[in-house]
Amino acid sequence: MDQKFLDVMKHEGPVTIVTINANPASVVNTWMSYVTVDEKNKQLIIPAAGMHSIEDDFEMDNHVTITVGSKDVEGTVGPGAGFHIHGTGEFADSGAAFDAKKKQFPWLSRILIVTIDDIQQKI
Repeated sequence: MDQKFLDVMKHEGPVTIVTINANPASVVNTWMSYVTVDEKNKQLIIPAAGMHSIEDDFEMDNHVTITVGSKDVEGTVGPGAGFHIHGTGEFADSGAAFDAKKKQFPWLSRILIVTIDDIQQKI
């Protein structure tokens, strides 16, 4: 994970999570301030209360594309940096990561753990 990506993740903004199994594709959103970046394990830990369409898609294929960005971080041609994150996801409703997120967000029913395959800066 490069520093520019980590800088973007420190700002508030929408996070869009997409799977391609449904027709049309399943798309859900959350906020960057809800997401924990686990650099050591190359994972994103995301609280989930809904996200049922994404979870249903994982039965066939658990690959996801996630988009994030911030206009407050310098991008490739000026203000604003954005990234596409590709990886695989799984939902969990127990464990240390779940317990930590549950303390932050009592409303969650489970967490989405995305193991990152690659991160591409787009702007």
